[in-house]
Amino acid sequence: MAANNRRMSGKKGAQVGSGGQRRRGLEGKGPTPPAEMRKGHAKQRAAQAKARRATGRAPQRRGGRSASELVVGRNPVVEALREGVPASTLYVQQFIDNDERVREALQLAADRGGIHLMEAPRPELDRMTNGLNHQGLVLQVPPYEYAHPEDLVAGAHDEGQDPLIVALDGVTDPRNLGAVVRSVSAFGGHGVVVPERRAAGMTAGAWKTSAGTAARTPVARATNLTRALEAYKKAGLTVVGLAADGEAELGELAALDGPVVIVVGSEGKGLSRLVGETCDVRVRIPMPGGAESLNAGVAAGIVLYEVARRRA
Repeated sequence: MAANNRRMSGKKGAQVGSGGQRRRGLEGKGPTPPAEMRKGHAKQRAAQAKARRATGRAPQRRGGRSASELVVGRNPVVEALREGVPASTLYVQQFIDNDERVREALQLAADRGGIHLMEAPRPELDRMTNGLNHQGLVLQVPPYEYAHPEDLVAGAHDEGQDPLIVALDGVTDPRNLGAVVRSVSAFGGHGVVVPERRAAGMTAGAWKTSAGTAARTPVARATNLTRALEAYKKAGLTVVGLAADGEAELGELAALDGPVVIVVGSEGKGLSRLVGETCDVRVRIPMPGGAESLNAGVAAGIVLYEVARRRA
């Protein structure tokens, strides 16, 4: 009995109560809020985009910023200003020979407004351009504000339309990116997605090729293109990859009638393996002339035209 008492003496005393926390934790939290009020939901993002448009505020870009860029030389600077490439500062060398191109650059910058004119000695311009032949004119292009891939879907929903997006896989020529942006704008698309690494960005060359359409067509940057495409699939979009050996032909693909992401690879290598495996379907463009491939800008334009024709 004594041994039994010793064993019992080791028992713990009364436990401190939970104060009703457990009971309250089991209580219901009320009805599920509507989609427009759920954080991160596509309909909430669309509602926020609509509110921003109503108040005239620019959307918050979550895709990051590029580095600032310098356009160097008299002809490139004049061409960039003619094409409406965004610019923050025009640097002019002190005691420069005032030829026709210099006068035009100064006039274009003054007419546009918002561009600072800075006079600098030649050694300073040499330092800025790492010794390039700047010919006394240097134009600073501000960092590009990239969108987030989700913003493109939200923008389409805000307009009451099925998303039409182009994603570029391994396209490294900024002129091709600019051409795709121009085609997306022409055929009613909602934006372009590019990978963050090993891909063309919105440089001055891309701006020039876009012929000003980059000002109204968002370009989003994805940290991982494959994951961005998977997210689009979960949002209800069909991911269509362009490939010379695709199992479907462009004119026969019913998926183009709905929400779609068109994935364009590089002219030489095409789609990368992981991106190709992520696509719901791979489509080929018939080419009776026998060409092996098309560059990204031309291929995207053909498919975008087909989508626009069906949606008209």
